[in-house]
Amino acid sequence: MQTLEEYLHYLQGKGFQLHEDAIGFIYFGKNYTNASDEIINAAVELTLKAQKCFDGSFYISLLETLMANKVQTRKEALRFVKETDLLAI
Repeated sequence: MQTLEEYLHYLQGKGFQLHEDAIGFIYFGKNYTNASDEIINAAVELTLKAQKCFDGSFYISLLETLMANKVQTRKEALRFVKETDLLAI
């Protein structure tokens, strides 16, 4: 499992240029929800896949939904959004 910092570096290496405000918002969501890095990474991944760019309000809403449903792993997050038709990915 990658830390959040490692994941953000990975995204940058893949060409996703997250601006400083987006990175700040990602860390805000982490602190706000007390979510693990794995769930934060999954929420960022799903946000980028669904929105094609980083959307802070979408990310926070998704993160809150994952936490409220006690999702604990990336695999569970992917399954949750698929089973609930939350995202069309």
